[in-house]
Amino acid sequence: MPIDVEVVETSSLGDRSYLAHDGQVALVVDPQRDIDRVLALAGRLGVRITHVAETHLHNDYVSGGLALAKVTGAAYLVAAAEDVAFDRVPVADGDEVAVAEGFRLAVLATPGHTFHHVSYLVSTADGPLGVFTGGSLLFGTTGRTDLLGRQHAHTLARHQHASVRRLADLLPDGARVWPTHGFGSFCSATQSDASDSTIGRERDANPALRLEAEDFVTETLAGLDAYPAYYAHMGMRNGEGAELVDLTPVRRAESAELAERLDAGEWVVDLRSRKAFAHRHLAGTLSFGLEGPMSTWLGWLAPWGAPITLLGESAAQVEQAQRELARIGIDRPAAAATGSPEQWATDESRLAVLATATFADLAAVRAGRRPHGLPDADVVLDVRLAGEWRAGHLDGAVHVPLPELPARVGDVPDGVVWVHCQSGYRAAVAASLLARAGRRVVHVDDDYDTAAGTGLRVVGQEAGR
Repeated sequence: MPIDVEVVETSSLGDRSYLAHDGQVALVVDPQRDIDRVLALAGRLGVRITHVAETHLHNDYVSGGLALAKVTGAAYLVAAAEDVAFDRVPVADGDEVAVAEGFRLAVLATPGHTFHHVSYLVSTADGPLGVFTGGSLLFGTTGRTDLLGRQHAHTLARHQHASVRRLADLLPDGARVWPTHGFGSFCSATQSDASDSTIGRERDANPALRLEAEDFVTETLAGLDAYPAYYAHMGMRNGEGAELVDLTPVRRAESAELAERLDAGEWVVDLRSRKAFAHRHLAGTLSFGLEGPMSTWLGWLAPWGAPITLLGESAAQVEQAQRELARIGIDRPAAAATGSPEQWATDESRLAVLATATFADLAAVRAGRRPHGLPDADVVLDVRLAGEWRAGHLDGAVHVPLPELPARVGDVPDGVVWVHCQSGYRAAVAASLLARAGRRVVHVDDDYDTAAGTGLRVVGQEAGR
């Protein structure tokens, strides 16, 4: 019987989990925390989950592997070299696991993303079918090598190069590649638009298979930028083993409680779109719309363990945010409210608006005009990451990467701040942080790639490339 591989996408974190089955039994690889999605998929397919496998102890999310194994009674495969606080089936390089007749796994040591990373080669009676590569061989790139500390990055990059070469040497060109990272995840060394791949395609496209070891190491390390602060907590959490997540409804907060939380300086998060936030919002709230990678940026910026209150137009928005946050270990929001800003405010004075503009508007203001009554641009603040800034930035702009902004609001020069990023999402977060700090802000909600066409001057080390 053929083996089918189903993808369980977690686009908000840029990751994939997999369910491979033969129509009767199934293997699940690198499941996310909310295992109800996997259980529902297995139910629809009419298959029984007998094996759960981890390629590594993840740094970007809390694994659902232990909980899924307990719920289903499945064997839980984790690298023998990993120091974990739970029972598992320890696996090491060269081990073979029979999932079912004609459905076999071979364990391959592929260190690089982490020291004890393994990949799982899937074979049938007809030969190799594909390989679950976790954070090793990704589509057109590899997993980053600095998540265990910069002091290990060079060593792990050399391991990563050797591991990817090993996979390519062992597998035929037609073998499928099923990575966990690489779809927007900060665990990826670089980003790719590919949605599927084979060993043959990677031979042509992947730097690890085109470059010699030292060139690959140099290129990989030079391209690494900042990664989310909450990653520091994920590896330890996964080593301890996470239990089944609690996704029951969050306690409801009334307007008086919201006012108290805001007055106390707590993180009260508006999940609506950034356009809705700009139109009207509860003063002091922070814009983390669900149309973007909300959990990544909220988990990165909010102090770890701080109470977080969620505001959404509907219960469905709050539930979505609660699920996304649970994936990164923020298990229970402090409170939540649904409805509109008018319903969340104790009185009209608690409501606020946020001015928005385009790069064309900024160019006009710099030229002495004021379209739509917009204020002067005393400060142009770029909140993109360091690599984006080096690739080119607006002449005269001030650079404070968004991850640093909560601690560096005082570093932003006085005056009206026009804040931008690459597409508008991060600028909305930054604008709300600045507004909460009492600054007058204009949110440039526009695509940065259009800026040069407005007459704004772009400068920087790589701007002319």
